[in-house]
Amino acid sequence: MLKQNKISVGLVQMTGEENVDANLNKAISRIQEAASKGAHIVCLQELFSSLYFCQTNNQKYFSLAENIPGPTTEKLAQCAKQNKVVLIASLFEKEETHYYNTAIVIDQEGKLLGKYRKMHIPDDLKNHYSEMYYFTPGDLGYPVFETIYGKIGVLVCWDQWYPEAARMLAVKGAQIIFYPTSIGWPGEESKTSQGKIEFEAWVTIQRSHAIANTVFVGVTNRCGKENQIDFWGGSFFCGPFGKILTQASHDKEETLIVNCDLDLIQEVQNDWPFLDCRRSDSFKPLTQTKT
Repeated sequence: MLKQNKISVGLVQMTGEENVDANLNKAISRIQEAASKGAHIVCLQELFSSLYFCQTNNQKYFSLAENIPGPTTEKLAQCAKQNKVVLIASLFEKEETHYYNTAIVIDQEGKLLGKYRKMHIPDDLKNHYSEMYYFTPGDLGYPVFETIYGKIGVLVCWDQWYPEAARMLAVKGAQIIFYPTSIGWPGEESKTSQGKIEFEAWVTIQRSHAIANTVFVGVTNRCGKENQIDFWGGSFFCGPFGKILTQASHDKEETLIVNCDLDLIQEVQNDWPFLDCRRSDSFKPLTQTKT
């Protein structure tokens, strides 16, 4: 597969509304915008086609789920092909009697390369993240997708707090890890020092994945107020030393475009060979102990 090492990435930060078609049409418009500005890979936020419905437990929201491939996948595939971009999108997937929080990867020819199902599912109704009510934990492992623009991995939101997930993708050769996300401040927390601490922790943990694994990291979050959550936006893209190359505001819809040189990964690895020096044999207790 012919590859190029100097690429551009687009991150789409949007608000959501109840009208699914309106969200999808807006996302397609933003993908077109990113492509017109030179993006080769475009990533949408978690569950981009709806509001973040997991704030409450309500049977009606299961009607939002669809098969993959399905209607939304087909429209996104057409968009990816027309705009010659690799596309990452997060969907509410139904497969027979199971439901998943799933990210799909579509190549620049409109081909569905595969999907990743969110592994780590938050279950905290009090803080408006009641996802276990809706989603079955992922069962597809941690796939890496080989595209014409490089090898990419995808994790989803709550996965971002687990270093093991990022490491799994890195050892499989991922050069960029994308995190479609829906996270924010509940209630008035955005106006407190605790809110600032939480946001900074969110940025720091993902920058640390870039550093520890010598990869680029792209994070797309939603923005705007939805019921009890004030989504904090702040989508960003950082390099393999954790340097933030671009970052969105807290409260505005934005389409970020950033250039990156994948050759930088090898340059950093030559000086800081973290992956080569790891003692994976000493990590065995991690798979034997659950607390």
